[in-house]
Amino acid sequence: MSTPLLVMAAPTITENPPQIDYWLLSPMLVVFGAAVVGVLVEAFVPTARRRPVQLGLALAAVAAAFVLSILIVGALPAEGPGETLAFGSVAVDRVSVFLQGSVLVLGFVSLLLIAENRRGESAFAAQAAAVPGSEEEREHVMAGSQHTEVYPLVLFALLGMQLFPAANDFLTMFVALEVMSLPLYLLCGLARRRRLFSQEAAVKYFLLGAFSSAFFLFGIAMVYGYAGSVNFADIAAAVRDGGGPLFADGGGRPLLLLGIGMVAVGLLFKVGAVPFHNWKPDVYQGAPTPVTALMASCTLVAAFGAVLRVFYVPFGGSAADWAPMLWVVAILTMVLAAVVAVTQRDIKRLLAYSSVVHAGFVLTAVVAASPEGLAGAMFYLAAYGFTTIGAFAVVTLVRTHENGPEAGELAQWAGLGRTSPLLAGALALFLLAFAGIPLTSGFIGKFAVFEAAMAAGAAPLVVVGVLSSAVTAFFYVRIIVLMFFADPAETGPTVVRAGVFTGSAIAIGVAATVVLGVYPTPVLDNLLPQPGTEQGESLVATAEGSAG
Repeated sequence: MSTPLLVMAAPTITENPPQIDYWLLSPMLVVFGAAVVGVLVEAFVPTARRRPVQLGLALAAVAAAFVLSILIVGALPAEGPGETLAFGSVAVDRVSVFLQGSVLVLGFVSLLLIAENRRGESAFAAQAAAVPGSEEEREHVMAGSQHTEVYPLVLFALLGMQLFPAANDFLTMFVALEVMSLPLYLLCGLARRRRLFSQEAAVKYFLLGAFSSAFFLFGIAMVYGYAGSVNFADIAAAVRDGGGPLFADGGGRPLLLLGIGMVAVGLLFKVGAVPFHNWKPDVYQGAPTPVTALMASCTLVAAFGAVLRVFYVPFGGSAADWAPMLWVVAILTMVLAAVVAVTQRDIKRLLAYSSVVHAGFVLTAVVAASPEGLAGAMFYLAAYGFTTIGAFAVVTLVRTHENGPEAGELAQWAGLGRTSPLLAGALALFLLAFAGIPLTSGFIGKFAVFEAAMAAGAAPLVVVGVLSSAVTAFFYVRIIVLMFFADPAETGPTVVRAGVFTGSAIAIGVAATVVLGVYPTPVLDNLLPQPGTEQGESLVATAEGSAG
């Protein structure tokens, strides 16, 4: 009796090589190739020439990958599902390509902020391996050493962010999660000033990230036990049929529920939803501000892209099981983060809690489990990314004193509108967009996600979201009043002159915030499906089809 079982369990041997469409994978391959070349640059290019070579290589690779993404969108069929590549492990459809394009654009702007170099001093430590405060560190500072390794690290992180929302099975998604996370753990500990605080943030992010990855892996194991596969199409079929091959009688439901819960822990940690948000304030505050901008924009887009794909494709047939959980998480995220943010006195911690609140807003669209919810979430993520990079770019320019550290305390921002009206005006615009004031991209984004939730019957969730928006508007307006109507303190604030890169990042943020708020139609009509139309109804079908 055992022989037939052994024969059935024998692996299938194939003699045909895999067919891989490298054209559809080209945006990721370009970024990966540039990251590998960047590592070789560190080994072979002279120290004096590394920074311009690394910067040019990184910017060129990200720009080229974005152009390729646009070309791929034009090559995809107007209707019907996308395609799966690399043994069905990667899905290329309009959803994944839009999210990848958003990550690349936001990554390009973040690279501009990372590249800022004032008087030979960047935001990163001269030598990360040196003990803070040691003679070795002082020697590197005096010698003008620069950490050019940050550029290949950023490219590797962007590679993981591209793959994360496009993964079509859980193993590929886990690999993407680690490729995205490991460089960020390193980048968080490279701040030039307050190095011990930066290293503490990196260790905290690493340890909590490792725990969340463990939950994610346990969840994958549970789902595999239920469905007999980690492929999203197979899991969706098992959910639809009531169980995989081992649970034809439907007895595997506990495994599915445990798997959904544990996978959700890993994903919700990355988006910073309550109660998995405690890492965000400390990491955002301790990391170099350009890296904070990268995490607050690109990482959020990639993480929510993975959330949307997981809950809409493999777990789409069990929405009745996971929707109540996301209801609770979304409400806690919006309410708790909004209340705690009111008490914050540090600008970066306040923006961190603001990011948590916005994660709750996007979760209302995920709960909708509809094409309109998917469309609203995608628009919100892209619009919020530009705004948050612009806000952190402003933070890099406000200092406690000449050549001093960034002014973290809100009290040090008093009177900024009188000393630097343009800079304060830009930050005021970003804050108004965060609050969802009309004629800003934030208003359109909130309207899109709340409308989707209302259409799905989640009116109580929308009410909580509107009330949370009112609370967050209080502390946003408080900062604006502090900048324009309070007398400046004797000790500050001091504003350093914006370099070309930082100025460009702020200008791009302002332009995107205004354009997407005043004239969002091209994005909503072309890059995103218009809610309520046949195109919108086909978006989830496209995602599901690509899973096959």
